[in-house]
Amino acid sequence: MRTQRQVVDYALQRKALLAEVHSGRVGTMDVCDANPYLLRAAKFHGEPSDVTCPVCRKEPVTKVSWVYGDELKHASGSARAPEELVRMAASFTEFTVYAVEVCRTCGWNHLVQSYVLGTGGLDTHKPRRRTAAE
Repeated sequence: MRTQRQVVDYALQRKALLAEVHSGRVGTMDVCDANPYLLRAAKFHGEPSDVTCPVCRKEPVTKVSWVYGDELKHASGSARAPEELVRMAASFTEFTVYAVEVCRTCGWNHLVQSYVLGTGGLDTHKPRRRTAAE
């Protein structure tokens, strides 16, 4: 996305948690605890991925994007489909997106990435034309 900035990737945190799970130090019940609201959001607003669930290995995880921002008012804290994010990025000055991967089979969920979208910070005005007197 053209206006994406302040990207934070949580891949190292995910990798460390999965190492704990696979070694047996953390139980699967501790990491496969997706809220029913998150599972519903994955069903209706999620984007399928080609990454197989790292816990159950039964199906690909679904990426769900949650939006937060003062300017969003009542829409803040809701899940949005990728095409809605594009439209919102052109309509609002600034809001934060949290991308969560969730397995709809076992309930695995983890924050994958966060970033800021919106028109704020973009140089959208055209340069002023100089007059002959300048």
